[in-house]
Amino acid sequence: MTLQVTETKAEGLRREYKIAVPAKEIESRIGDRFSDLARNAHLPGFRPGKAPIAVLKRKYGDAVRGEVLERALNDSSRQAMTDRGLRPATQPSIEVTAFGEGKDLEYTMAFDVIPDIKPMDFSKLSLERVVVPVDEAKVEEALKRIAASRKSTKPAPAGHAAAKGDVVVIDFVGKVDGKEFPGGKAEGYSLELGSGSFVPGFEDQLIGAKTGAALTVKIAFSKDYAAEDLAGKNAEFAVTVKEIQLSEPAAVDDALAKAVGLADLEALKGRIREEQGREYKEISRMRLKRQLLDRLSDTHDFEVPPTMVENEFNAIWQQFEQQREQAKQGQGGNAEAMTEAEKNKTDDEHKADFRAIAERRVRLGLLFAEVGRANNIQVSQEDINRALIQQAQRFPGQEQAVVEHFRKNPEAMQSLMGPILEDKVTDFILEMAKVTDKPATLDELLKPDDDEGGAAEKGTKKPASSKKKPAK
Repeated sequence: MTLQVTETKAEGLRREYKIAVPAKEIESRIGDRFSDLARNAHLPGFRPGKAPIAVLKRKYGDAVRGEVLERALNDSSRQAMTDRGLRPATQPSIEVTAFGEGKDLEYTMAFDVIPDIKPMDFSKLSLERVVVPVDEAKVEEALKRIAASRKSTKPAPAGHAAAKGDVVVIDFVGKVDGKEFPGGKAEGYSLELGSGSFVPGFEDQLIGAKTGAALTVKIAFSKDYAAEDLAGKNAEFAVTVKEIQLSEPAAVDDALAKAVGLADLEALKGRIREEQGREYKEISRMRLKRQLLDRLSDTHDFEVPPTMVENEFNAIWQQFEQQREQAKQGQGGNAEAMTEAEKNKTDDEHKADFRAIAERRVRLGLLFAEVGRANNIQVSQEDINRALIQQAQRFPGQEQAVVEHFRKNPEAMQSLMGPILEDKVTDFILEMAKVTDKPATLDELLKPDDDEGGAAEKGTKKPASSKKKPAK
């Protein structure tokens, strides 16, 4: 394609151009498109493929010119960048300034380019990996939890006073302002004292009760209780204790292992050790990766595309505002996890912090992309299929719909491939770096990061969960 390209701006990573595509090129494309239509068009009064061009132009003229315009913009802008060896960091912004019958197509194009990136010699990196052996005490704790989950009950002896951990079988009727409310009545309900399955305060008032006892339980629903008609109100429950049962955890033996599908107790212990070891390794890798990112951030200081930084900043700020609003409404959020110093910051101070985070993320993202490109590190179809399966498994019964969503949505697929490529590049760098193992305790492994780099990589904090307990 013949183009006339004039560079109008080249400041830092910003590039702007005026581009003209000759009218004869556009008219030729339009003519070719009408010729294709003429061979296949089915119009009333004409045999297939015999409709006159003039008729086709009257019927499809605007649509064809719009289609040709879009393709000409795509082809010419791509050619202009390729001819100059430019790699756009962002989607070019295009504004058509002239387009009409017999006229040249003229438009302006602006975009940021990817900077020249020279990765460091990764073999000079020295990193420390925290290694934690499986703790046998933790294995025993896990066995006790499994046994407790398969506990059995037996009737309590006569005169036994209900204690935490016991199961009380009760009838109850709840009232607010003397009137029963939906969901506040049941018969023969089995309630484990201390389970927290009822509203706060309910279970505590049954401790010490004996079989046959009739008592009144008074509670106050929280202001953010799920049922709005009960939120913030006081309630009274007339409760009758029909039976008390004692809970007994299952024995930690071969029978317990067989109940969960394993051959014997040693096999169960081995499975727990494997799971704990895998979990420890995953956490250790996360810490090692954060350490790596900090080192890479410290050793690479190339210019980053301002548009990319602005887009990343806007995403961070939007998330922060959403979480802050949720916190104000009592739904958890970023503000609940803030330190006092962070809470006292102005919006301008928060924005300065988040802009620094955005710049760091963009710089590291570009560095990883360049390392992947230069070393031909790619995401295989097998990698994508594995990730799709993992995503689909999160939505039982909707697996096919999830897979189709990703396959039909390029942005969603890119969000799936991005972390895979990042992990591959991380592994590539770590293979060349000097990584020393450091024995540590589990507490040391789980110690939160409090350094600047770790905080910067995490960006805004995840909202805290907000759990509301129903009456039953």
